[in-house]
Amino acid sequence: MLQLPKSPPKVNMRVSLEEAYEQCRQITAKYSKTFYLGTRLMSEAKQRAIWAIYVWCRRTDELVDGPEARHTTPETLDEWESRLESLFSGRAMDDFDVALVDTLERFPLEIEPFRDMIEGQRMDLYRNRYQTFEELKLYCYRVAGTVGLMSEAVMGVDPALQTAPWILEEGVRPTEEAVALGIANQLTNILRDVGEDTRRGRIYLPLDELALFDYTEADLFDGVVDDRWRALMKFQIQRARKYYATAERGIAALSPDARWPVWAATILYSKILDAIERNGYDVFRQRAYVPGWRKAMCLPVAWIRAQAM
Repeated sequence: MLQLPKSPPKVNMRVSLEEAYEQCRQITAKYSKTFYLGTRLMSEAKQRAIWAIYVWCRRTDELVDGPEARHTTPETLDEWESRLESLFSGRAMDDFDVALVDTLERFPLEIEPFRDMIEGQRMDLYRNRYQTFEELKLYCYRVAGTVGLMSEAVMGVDPALQTAPWILEEGVRPTEEAVALGIANQLTNILRDVGEDTRRGRIYLPLDELALFDYTEADLFDGVVDDRWRALMKFQIQRARKYYATAERGIAALSPDARWPVWAATILYSKILDAIERNGYDVFRQRAYVPGWRKAMCLPVAWIRAQAM
């Protein structure tokens, strides 16, 4: 179980900053290969910051989804939030914290998205069903839309493009699109992991939408793949793609050096939806993933979009 001391000490340089960031890089590369590939297209400072943020988010998620999650209580999350406040005050308790504290000093990150993510984990403590998409959307914002906000602070926004007429006319604000990308990614995760979640007794598909397609919880736990299931999945995938489309509208407003990696990450992650379709929507017995050669093909497409859009 993750131990959370009551009074975090000042930053203890157990490792150098280089070593701390390297540990974050290794974890990102190991547990999120598609996301990691996108970070490798960033400048060194930005990719290191994103690795540090990713590791904090992963550790937060593991409090309720990790191997020791059975020991997690609301008090555990209270302590984790207290530790977060210490990080924003420049104090760290372990090697990973050293990297994040440095990131917080270098980039204009706000604490609220981090707090909101912890609230998302609180939801996982007491909920394993969502009746409507509006309820699920709040969860998706907290556990993933927040990542979009954190990442945007690192990527930076191009001031010139913020005032471009087409942005003002269409009401595009990068912050809104950043949240949309996080939600799109989380919806993709939900669809990919349906089988894994049911084995843990969790359902992240809105229950009223299961009923709409005459598909029951029993069908879900039995892994039934039929016309009802395929229609339901097509509906869910269409929604996820709409969120990706919304997110794409804001990429042009990011700093020029951030557009290629964000386009790459967006395209690569959305390809998981294509993989689900190729697998005949059977997410119970086949894990949808994007093979290396398909990832490689996405990079020049992302580069072209970064230049032209």
